[in-house]
Formats: sequence, C-alpha cells, structure tokens
Amino acid sequence: MATKNNVREQREARARLRAYEQRQQNHHRMISRRQRDNLVIAAVTVVAVLIAIGSQVAFTLTTQATQASSSTPSATGVPDKALAENRQWTGSMSLAGVPLGFTLNGAAAPQAVASTVSLINKGFYNGITCHRLTTEGIFVLQCGDPQGTGAGGPGYTYGPVENAPVNNVYPAGTIAMARQGGNGNSMGSQFFIVYKDSTIPSDVAGGYTVIGNITSGLPQLISDVTSRGTSSQSGDGAPVINTLIQSISVK
Repeated sequence: MATKNNVREQREARARLRAYEQRQQNHHRMISRRQRDNLVIAAVTVVAVLIAIGSQVAFTLTTQATQASSSTPSATGVPDKALAENRQWTGSMSLAGVPLGFTLNGAAAPQAVASTVSLINKGFYNGITCHRLTTEGIFVLQCGDPQGTGAGGPGYTYGPVENAPVNNVYPAGTIAMARQGGNGNSMGSQFFIVYKDSTIPSDVAGGYTVIGNITSGLPQLISDVTSRGTSSQSGDGAPVINTLIQSISVK
C-alpha cells in the first residue's frame, strides 16, 4: 500500500513539475514576445521619426524653387549691387487683386535688392503668377517665375546669401529670395512672401536672403488667397486662387 502511495505521489510530483516547467516556458515566451514587440515598436518609432525629419528637411529645401543647376553665379546680366543705393525702398503691388505695400532693405541685402529693383523697373514681374503655396509647417507664397513651374528666372543667377535670420525664424510679412537647396548662388527672380511666422532651417548654403517686408495688405492676402489653400488640396502646391502680379513698383 505504501509503495502504491509513493508511486502515486511521485507521479503527481512529476506532473506538478511538468506543469511548473510549462508555466515557466510560457512565462519566458511571453517575456520574449513582449521584448520583441517592444523592439519592433521602438524600431517603428525611430523610422517614423527619421521619416518625419527627412520629410521636414526635404520640404524645407524644396520650398525654394530650383532656378539654376550651376553652383556658381552667372557673370552676365547680374545688376550691380550699387543699384540698391544702400537705402530702403518703398513699393506697392497688386497681387490677385489684393493691394500690398512693402519695403525693400537695400542696405541689408544690396545684391538681392539691386536685382529685384532692376527687375521691377523693367516690368519683369508684371503678369507673372505666384506658382507655389505651402500651408503646413512652412507658410509661404512663392512668386516671380516667368515659367510658372518653379524652374524659371531672369536669365542670370547670383549669390551668396545675404541678411538671413540667425535663428531661422521668418516672421509673417517677410519677403525673401527663393533659391535651390544647398546652393547660395542660385538666386534669381523668385521670391516668397511669408504669410505666417515660419521656421525654415538653414542648409549648407545658409538661410534665405531677406530683402524686405510687407507693410500693408497681408491680412487680406491671407483671407483672399492663402487661406483658400492649394488646387491639389495638399500642403504644398499651386494656389487654388490665381495669384497674378497685376502691377508692382518701387521708389
């Protein structure tokens, strides 16, 4: 009788041991699964962050249109920076029927202002549309391309970057020159109007040349043009409103 009891007890003990070992294996598998899941989540998070950062960098660089493929400015046709006269210019513009007042700072950005004033006085900008609007992260309306594609210019390029903000912040109303990403010598006729405070990170060429500011009409430009968004309903594209530069002058 005692022997039978011992056998039964040994069997029960072995069964309890197997059950315990099974529970331990299940526990270890669960821990391993959680660790793998955590690693996957962490990896996905890192990838998402990298994608977001990469998208922001790409978006920042392509906010400024490609106007030339050369990394050096063209020598022919670039107006003499002395034309900026080391002074502030006062201007007016009709953009999509919105009257805008603006100033250009010839002392702070003499080469860019000399070029812009020269193009304005030649009537270069009359009848040109603003081909690009960004509405996410960076808030700019980009104008000045005679082709309307982002690849056009006045037939010359210049640089380097002048008068870029050291903190990369471009307040609402800022007027700055567009350029290729990473190429400070690719400025031409394209400029952008910042309609809402924007942080635009510098690249290897620096920031973006600030030539002046909108002094009147910005609220109407926002309500009539930029608030309507893009024709593609994306955060970066052609404005849904035809933004023709009907007239522009400086004195």
